[in-house]
Amino acid sequence: MIRNILTYPNPELKKKSDPVTIITESIRELANDMAETMYDAPGIGLAAPQIGVHQRVIVIDISGKNEPPELIIAINPVIVQSEGETYEEEGCLSVPDYAANVRRRASVIVRALDLEGNEQTWHAEDLLAVAFQHEIDHLEGILFVDHLSALKRELFQRKARKAAEEKR
Repeated sequence: MIRNILTYPNPELKKKSDPVTIITESIRELANDMAETMYDAPGIGLAAPQIGVHQRVIVIDISGKNEPPELIIAINPVIVQSEGETYEEEGCLSVPDYAANVRRRASVIVRALDLEGNEQTWHAEDLLAVAFQHEIDHLEGILFVDHLSALKRELFQRKARKAAEEKR
């Protein structure tokens, strides 16, 4: 089922998510709904808080349009190692019509559970590393715009306020 994606400045996006203690059928349904929502948007990642569910679940698929899907479902993901630095343009389904360069780690090792409760480890570089960091930030109530300089963040907030006023 496709879910509604919350957008900035919804306060739900700033809340920390709780760890998943038991992988139930409702967690599996959540992950499937998240994947369907992400593909429909279309996006390359989605975290449960973006659809108003404060559980530590993310989905990612960085495969291109003409490639077979490579869906990653990660429950309780944790970055256990990171190195290097990259400075790439990011966007977000919860921050529509805005993108900015964000400083991230160039490679990360992420541990999480899959839908069967098995521990998985991903050695991620480049776009996948950025996607993991971006989605895990959502679980902490952090948006990519929170990584911007004070000036760029203020410019973004002005633009967002103006867009919200125009919609009224």
